[in-house]
Amino acid sequence: MNASWTGDSIKANPDVNVGLAMAVTDAVIVGVVPKTDGMSLGDIAVRRRDLTERARTNKLQPADISGATFTISNLGMYKVDSFTAIIVPPQAGILAVGAMTDRVVPVPGGIGVRPTMTITLSCDHRVLDGARGAAFMHDLVEALQNPVF
Repeated sequence: MNASWTGDSIKANPDVNVGLAMAVTDAVIVGVVPKTDGMSLGDIAVRRRDLTERARTNKLQPADISGATFTISNLGMYKVDSFTAIIVPPQAGILAVGAMTDRVVPVPGGIGVRPTMTITLSCDHRVLDGARGAAFMHDLVEALQNPVF
């Protein structure tokens, strides 16, 4: 997932720099959490809050919005159940996160109501084929269902 299409080849990115799509007054911008793979979940949350606050007050710097290698777009707060996000070139993928809603689901011994959400991955198939994208989604779902802190 952490690669880019350069026009004639695939380039592996040395760092995982996660972009977070954020709505501002008249646009959507992508704030970047650099070197996310080396950060704790708490550090990522602090950085996200800082980026969001500076985006709302128009205080982001160029370094805050450049260098993303993968983007996450969340429309759940707008009660959007699912959507297809558009890849931000040269990134290989973007994750679309929908609203958390109660749904009827099978449970041991019958049916029940559980909170669920839809996540959708869009991939640049020049970099990442569907099988590798599916493996990424499998790993993501496992991590969400069984978090390690």
